[in-house]
Amino acid sequence: MVGMIGITVYGCGPDEAVLFREMAPSCGVIPTITSSPVTEANVDLVSGNRCVSVGHQHPVTNDTLLALGKAGVRYISTRSIGFNHLDVDYADSLGISVGNVSYSPDSVADYTLMLMLMVLRDAKATLRRADLHDYRLNDVRGKELRDLTVGVIGTGNIGVAVMDRLRGFGCRVLAHDSRPRNSADYFPLDELLQLSDLVTLHVPLTSDTHHLLDRHRIARLKRGAYVVNTGRGALLDTEALVRGLESGRLSGAALDVVEGEEGIFYSDHRGKPLGSELLGRLQAMPNVLISPHTAYYTDHALTDTVENSLINCLNFESGNHCA
Repeated sequence: MVGMIGITVYGCGPDEAVLFREMAPSCGVIPTITSSPVTEANVDLVSGNRCVSVGHQHPVTNDTLLALGKAGVRYISTRSIGFNHLDVDYADSLGISVGNVSYSPDSVADYTLMLMLMVLRDAKATLRRADLHDYRLNDVRGKELRDLTVGVIGTGNIGVAVMDRLRGFGCRVLAHDSRPRNSADYFPLDELLQLSDLVTLHVPLTSDTHHLLDRHRIARLKRGAYVVNTGRGALLDTEALVRGLESGRLSGAALDVVEGEEGIFYSDHRGKPLGSELLGRLQAMPNVLISPHTAYYTDHALTDTVENSLINCLNFESGNHCA
């Protein structure tokens, strides 16, 4: 075990645990694995490890960050692209560096296209009726992507992968990003909203992008537009979205992420109070698709996530840290 380094992996699912145990030894890493999210109560699991890995499903409080710092943690690798579940600046003030992982953008891009096609073809209502052996044609005719203009908000790796797929359908693709980075047709956000039949969100959640689509911007969307969100729930003002859908101004929405999903998604709530009135209203609508933050969840992406978590730890310990 000479030369081996340790990492404590918090909030680790069974499938992730299998991969950590398979991959860590060949990387020279000894993993300490727990399914529990990191809290002040279980920082003792650090056991002298300077590196920890956390999931995106549970917020990491500042009190927990402080406890980790006191336990000797100097590096946190979050098994996500986004950082919105922990305060990176506060961690830095404690001498803790925070890094994210990269994984196959195809996982989310494929899922985004699936949601687009499903919401445009009213798949939720069709499948529900078929489950009841009602095989009549839908009252609402579907739309074809080639006839539509799709606005892609956020052109990082996932947004670009979505645009690559959309071009194969022959639709007009518009883009918006605070830092244009390719040859796409970029537009100011308000203009993109006015031109698009469907908008899809792929920006990180920050203080600047919180409620990026608020009631004012939702009002600027073309009448009958669709909204797809596989980014983060709080990019959308959920109450404004519900109003737009209930009024008929919006034709539908497909959401893999929802504001306030924490404590609801990744849990079995059958027979229990949902704890979110807005989520309940959304799920009751026949033109709204909801899935539990699962777009990233593929064999390929999960392997990438675990591998890059280990690489982050190795890079930190070798002094080649790149957060």
